Amino acid sequence: MPVSPSSSAQGARQALAVRLHHLRKDAGLSGKELSARCGWHPAKTTRIQKGDAPPSDTDIRAWCTACGADGQADDLIATARAVDSMYLEWRRLHKDGMRKVQEGWYALHEQTRVCRVYVSNVPPGFFQTAGFATALMGQITRFQGTPDDVAEAVAARVARSRFLYEGGHRYVVLMEESVLHYRTAGPDAMRGQLRHLLAVMPLASVSLGIIPFSAQRTVWPLEAFYLHDDTAAMVETLTAEIKVTQPRELADYAKAFTALAEMAVYGDAARDLIRAAIDTLE
Repeated sequence: MPVSPSSSAQGARQALAVRLHHLRKDAGLSGKELSARCGWHPAKTTRIQKGDAPPSDTDIRAWCTACGADGQADDLIATARAVDSMYLEWRRLHKDGMRKVQEGWYALHEQTRVCRVYVSNVPPGFFQTAGFATALMGQITRFQGTPDDVAEAVAARVARSRFLYEGGHRYVVLMEESVLHYRTAGPDAMRGQLRHLLAVMPLASVSLGIIPFSAQRTVWPLEAFYLHDDTAAMVETLTAEIKVTQPRELADYAKAFTALAEMAVYGDAARDLIRAAIDTLE
């Protein structure tokens, strides 16, 4: 059973806070003494030690200097930056538009050998047509109120599909049947998207399973997640992208994926579900 997708990030924040707390204790300093040496209010020290306030690079250097541990500053800063990258709000990621994020995902997929994907809302980006992606990314941009660079972002997203046709990449995708029926785009774009799913199914790099409405559930419908090899899971929520790296949580996502895969249908049975969805658009 997957835990909250933000727990990896929160756990990492707490681990960093504990390291800073121990550094202060090892130096024999009280919270007030450390705060005085750093030149800030004691409440800030308390927030940092509780993991409620992420320390800046400057904060960490000041903390280490106050504790006589300047040699640990670089390592702690690197840890803090890694923590910061684990939970990223979409509005922050999209503050200059969506293109840069799409390009970042291109690099991630380029490095990934096996990508296991579960989606319950929309087809994964590397399966999306330009028409469908344009409709979806337009909705996201309007909802978030971020700069509109949809045309450039769509081009960057569609470029990811090249990895379906190159050697060395494998995509194992599970899709709820509901994804086939949600009218995320207009009828023409939806028909094009569903036909594209049929077109990519025969590719050697692709395994596509559809979980039917009628399937007896052993795992409830979940948030979309992408397992990149066995090193990270990228989880998509309404407000944020969450990077899960804790082995325990990765094992939970892998376990959930295995159970979801057992509920899915493949081959001709999956094609029949896709064709049935196309028929509803005629």
